[in-house]
Amino acid sequence: MINKIENKFAVHYDAVEQQLKSSTIGLVTLNEMKAKQEDVVKEREKELARKQKEQEKLMKKEIEAKQAKKKEQRDKIAKLSFCPDDEEEEEDEEDEDEAERKKEEEQRIEARKMEESKKGFRMVKNPDVDTSFLPDREREDAENRLREELRQEWVAQQEAMKNEEIEITFSYWDGSGHRRSVRMKKGNSVYQFLQRGLEILRKEFNELRTVSADHLMYIKEDLIIPHHYTFYDFIVNKARGKSGPLFHFDVRDDVRLVSDASVEKEESHAGKVVMRSWYERNKHIFPASRWEPYDPQKNYEKYTIKDKNKKK
Repeated sequence: MINKIENKFAVHYDAVEQQLKSSTIGLVTLNEMKAKQEDVVKEREKELARKQKEQEKLMKKEIEAKQAKKKEQRDKIAKLSFCPDDEEEEEDEEDEDEAERKKEEEQRIEARKMEESKKGFRMVKNPDVDTSFLPDREREDAENRLREELRQEWVAQQEAMKNEEIEITFSYWDGSGHRRSVRMKKGNSVYQFLQRGLEILRKEFNELRTVSADHLMYIKEDLIIPHHYTFYDFIVNKARGKSGPLFHFDVRDDVRLVSDASVEKEESHAGKVVMRSWYERNKHIFPASRWEPYDPQKNYEKYTIKDKNKKK
């Protein structure tokens, strides 16, 4: 209760006031009153300090007595039989000691590493032991450099391939074929090809003088090829259409005219360039009835042209 500050001040105030009342009976001067008050306060503080020390000594003696009594009881029990509680306490103490030892060992290792780094020494791996499974910064850096070099080499090869020129044979189709050819780079898109082909066809076909490449369609192996695809895309992926490969553009002869159309050939057919308006008018008539949009997820490996005589 003395340790609580509010109680201490309350008791101190009452005792000092009572002592002042009893020692200042009659008339006294202000200086005498202040001097007397200071003396009373000092005496009271000394008395409180002495009582606090005595109380601390008593509490300490009680704690020591309890500890001694517990130790005496443990010693008696240890002489009679095994005590599970004591074993648990001993195990806890051993665990704590082990943790402290590990911590000290780690601290010693860190200190040794710091000293070696200051002196210029560096820990190395044992050359007689296989350490390939361990992380190695130098090896990882070398592998990353090799990957980057291979990536750059592959990119350079692909760029060189895209800049290679190929001859593309196509046929302007308005119900009959008008075969032409143009040289393009493998990296050019179908839209760029249609623009170049349109420049050639405008000289001969008046109906194409007022149209743009957006009004044209490119049909390869019975598939309608979107304008954003490049020839490089089909060459690298070795894509196939319904009636042959999409990655061959140097056409010599149409195999469907000179041989059995039901047998798949490696020769590709000349791609057709048609106007969208013509396709909308004739999409129910062969060969436009066979055309369908190109789907890169679809498999076109099987030859799909059928023999009409067998069907009958």
